[in-house]
Amino acid sequence: MKASKKYQAAAALVDSAKLYSPKEALDLAIKTATAKFDETVELHIKLGVDGTKADQQVRGTVVLPAGTGKKVRILVIAKGDKADEATAAGADYVGAEEIVAKIAGQNWLDFDVCITTPDMFGAIGRIARILGPKGLMPNAKSGTVTTDITKAINDVRAGKVEYRLDKDNIVHCPIGKVSFGADKLMENYQALMDAIVRAKPAASKGTYLRSVTLASTMGPGIKVQA
Repeated sequence: MKASKKYQAAAALVDSAKLYSPKEALDLAIKTATAKFDETVELHIKLGVDGTKADQQVRGTVVLPAGTGKKVRILVIAKGDKADEATAAGADYVGAEEIVAKIAGQNWLDFDVCITTPDMFGAIGRIARILGPKGLMPNAKSGTVTTDITKAINDVRAGKVEYRLDKDNIVHCPIGKVSFGADKLMENYQALMDAIVRAKPAASKGTYLRSVTLASTMGPGIKVQA
C-alpha cells in the first residue's frame, strides 16, 4: 500500500541513517505527528536476549511520571470485601464468577486492565486463552494479582504500564500523548528506559540494547541513540 502524501512529507523530515538523541527524537516525533487526533508516542526497544529461554525473559511494570494520557478501563474480579474495596477505589467494573462467565460466553473485553485477588485466580484460568492473547491476563509480577486492590487501581490510574518481550525480542510500550510536549514525554521515556535497563537478565550476553525507535501512532520511526 502506497504511503499517503502526509506521511511521506513527515518521513522526509527524518534522516533514517541518523541516531537521534532522545530529546531530538521526541521533538521530531511531535513534529511528524500530523493526524487530527492526539497521537500516542510509542517506544520500540530491540533487546539482545533470547525470549524463548526462561532466564532471559524481560517483563515488568513502571509508573510513568507524566501518566499515559489514556482513560484506562479497569476490571476487578473479586468478591466480598475486596469487591467492595474495588468499587470504593473507582474500578470501572467489579464482579466475580458472573464476570468470568460473561467473558467466557460473550467474549466480553470492554476493559484495558484486569486485576484480581489470589483466591479468584483459579476461576480466571478458564478464560486465560481469551485474556492472554490480548495482554489482559492478570499476573502477580505486574501487580494485577494482589490483595491490595486499592493500590493496584491507584497505580494503574497514576500511569503504570506493563512492558514485555514479543516473539521478536522487542518491547513495545506507549510513553504518552503528543500533546504532553517533549519535556513530559522525556520524563516518561527515561523512566521506561531505566526500568528496562534494570530488568536486564543476568544470562543476557553481548549488547543488551540493540536498537531503540520512537514513533507517533501515524508517524515514521525515528532511531534513538541508546
